[in-house]
Amino acid sequence: MLIAPDFDQDALTLLMSKKNRIILRQKQFVKPTMQVKSILNGYLVQDYDLAIEGRGHFKQVTKRAATATELEDLCFALKACKHLKSNTITLVKNKQLIGMGCGQTSRVDALKQAISKAGVFEFDLKGAVMASDAFFPFPDCVEIAHHAGITAVVHPGGSVNDQLSIDYCDAQDMAMVTTGVRHFKH
Repeated sequence: MLIAPDFDQDALTLLMSKKNRIILRQKQFVKPTMQVKSILNGYLVQDYDLAIEGRGHFKQVTKRAATATELEDLCFALKACKHLKSNTITLVKNKQLIGMGCGQTSRVDALKQAISKAGVFEFDLKGAVMASDAFFPFPDCVEIAHHAGITAVVHPGGSVNDQLSIDYCDAQDMAMVTTGVRHFKH
């Protein structure tokens, strides 16, 4: 089965030459700006998260800048992080999601879940990067990440205690960038 917004005629002719192939043309739609979910005794109404950050939105806050490879992985980790339930931590290496912790009540629990998941699949975290949908008001997460082998971090920033995490990263030669945007998905 193939689904696309449109097909040019040559491609359509080629694709239709195979028996039993299903070809669907996706209709255009307007994405709503609000998301509504029913909950016990009411509804949760929130804006869709339409923010898209990339390298141009990153603010380097540590002495060490992220490498080109780390920046690519940080962008990918942030995209994955955005679409998971808060609190979320994603671990990425070579543009591959290798661990995620989501829907947790704390950043630390989300990170431990992500590290554990990476371990179950025997992924090597040395040189991996970490993205968080929440800021780091304490250095606990960057400490845990460093001990696991993570070398670069992206998060929204904005805590009055950001400097504690930045200082830890500087002492361990880790790179950290902030975005100024908090993704928060219920």
